[in-house]
Amino acid sequence: MEKKITKKDVICIICARSGSKGLKDKNILKINDIPLIAYPIIQAKKSKKVGTVLVTTDSKKIAKIAKHYGAVVPFIRPKYLAKPNSPEIYSWRHAVEFLDKKLNIKPDYIVSIPTTCPLRKVSDIDECIEKAIKNNFDIVFAITPSTRNPYFNLLEEKRGKLNILSKTGLSWNFKKKTFYRRQDTPNCFDLTTACYVFKPSYIKKTLDLFSGKVGFEKIPRDRSIDIDGPFDYKLVKFLSKKK
Repeated sequence: MEKKITKKDVICIICARSGSKGLKDKNILKINDIPLIAYPIIQAKKSKKVGTVLVTTDSKKIAKIAKHYGAVVPFIRPKYLAKPNSPEIYSWRHAVEFLDKKLNIKPDYIVSIPTTCPLRKVSDIDECIEKAIKNNFDIVFAITPSTRNPYFNLLEEKRGKLNILSKTGLSWNFKKKTFYRRQDTPNCFDLTTACYVFKPSYIKKTLDLFSGKVGFEKIPRDRSIDIDGPFDYKLVKFLSKKK
């Protein structure tokens, strides 16, 4: 009989390191008087699909805030996993290994909810989890329609010349075709940081997130804005007041 996956079988991991080049102390900046680190904690705790909410951070200050909002912080992340160029997948792996070897916890799925996309809805998280479970996906991404299209208005500079990106390295069947209207181009999407849902076993064995059985959930652009720098921060603050 196939196992029924419940809330206790899905663990949330929130990665929040202390340093940020684009926006200083980004993870503790406030929107509507709530620090960014708190948004994914609050959203995950409201989810109908998520059990334990765990924060992985190298900062005792962030850890203290996370605990205040109800997250579990079972360890302080090693510094080598909190550098500006540290791929987040290694922090996922570290958390998975800790859960397995130190706590003997083996979830069926993990949902990673970044701090930098606070306008997501709880339903976006739940729908990504539901899609992963229902289809037995290795990983599910949240995507949104792209405002720029590599077949029409994304350019590559090469030897002082500009070329439409599709002429240099995209799908072979569209490579030699010229598009005169954006509406005629292939559909393209942006990966968002709304959430990632994945099997722990999958993350342990691959560095290519698209190498397995991959699913996606579409979300509107206004819920997918990622805070990377000062402009994004101002935009999200403005939109959050409107909402």
